[in-house]
Amino acid sequence: MVNQMPSYSQRISLQQAMQIAQQRVPGQIIHYGMDMENGVLVYEIFILTSQNRIYEVEVNAKTGMIRKIEEENDFD
Repeated sequence: MVNQMPSYSQRISLQQAMQIAQQRVPGQIIHYGMDMENGVLVYEIFILTSQNRIYEVEVNAKTGMIRKIEEENDFD
């Protein structure tokens, strides 16, 4: 039996990351990007909820796991 290491170039698509984020925080995506967080490539999805709150959802670009959800409250 051969164990294959996953390819570092494999990652989920932006659309998949958006779906994952909206499953956890329903709302309208108002901004998105990609960043390196502690050596891990993540999608940063900003969602405006029906309560007019903005949340940043970080989705691991490789695994699709949510790394962090935080409410944005700095409107400067």
